[in-house]
Amino acid sequence: MRLPGHGRYAHSAIPQRPDYDWPNGARLALVVCNNIEAFAYRAGLGSDSTGTPAVQNQRNYAWRDYGNRVGLWNLLDMLDELEIPCAHNVNGAVLDACPEIAPALKARGDEFVGHGRTNAERQDGMWEEDERRLIVESRDAIIRHAGAAPEGWLGPYIAQSAVTLDLLKEEGFSYVMDWPADDQPFWMATRAGPILSVPYSVELNDSPAQLARQHTGREFAQMIVDQFDEMLEQSRKRPLVCSVVLHPFIVGQPFRLRALRDALRHILSHRERLWVARPGEVARYAASLPKGVVPGSEMLP
Repeated sequence: MRLPGHGRYAHSAIPQRPDYDWPNGARLALVVCNNIEAFAYRAGLGSDSTGTPAVQNQRNYAWRDYGNRVGLWNLLDMLDELEIPCAHNVNGAVLDACPEIAPALKARGDEFVGHGRTNAERQDGMWEEDERRLIVESRDAIIRHAGAAPEGWLGPYIAQSAVTLDLLKEEGFSYVMDWPADDQPFWMATRAGPILSVPYSVELNDSPAQLARQHTGREFAQMIVDQFDEMLEQSRKRPLVCSVVLHPFIVGQPFRLRALRDALRHILSHRERLWVARPGEVARYAASLPKGVVPGSEMLP
């Protein structure tokens, strides 16, 4: 029997790989990724506070809009307090609609990651020409507001079509976070050359955890602590990336933010053993390693 395959990367078991360290001899990289999103009013796709699919109406639109009006600013204050660098997966439309956001992210020195035009749509059902337009428009919006093109990409709803990787590479992206297959970076094949996959958790992610699975803020915080503590032990054997994924309309709610702060304080009590990095920094470091170290690097020129 032959199952359909993707042809993007070969199998690689993590114990069989070469060892390496992160900068300053760290064995565990902590990456905090926040999602800043725009939605259509009473149309298109969108999360609901109940966790179940719901008709798009004023209630769930306003609940999501709380993230851009209030929740994001709560979250940024906390990140400033804890001195945590962050990457933000940003819809192009949100930068146009909320002019305060880009300057605030630039002032922190944070990373802008391409995240589509809006989370009212997803790209996996588009024709190739339309998907390319979505990627280009998303990239160009970030250039307008951030002053530089994004290096990385995360699709709305972490969705890709069969040609997304090819289009991203052709439009200048160097890494993606849509393939949650590993706790280390790995190279993937495209028709325009290799592109790097950087770990991005669909488990340690407030949206599926607290909306789909209905975990409380405290349960999500305990998930973060458990994931971190276990990965810190595992990193004695091999370098790993621990990613924490956030959405300000979820964790920006004060009762959830308090639990998140406690979890991050626990992590930072081990800061001397960590590399606290943004995903672009992880990607550039992995790309600098000798050929043969990062899985798939044999395809590099």
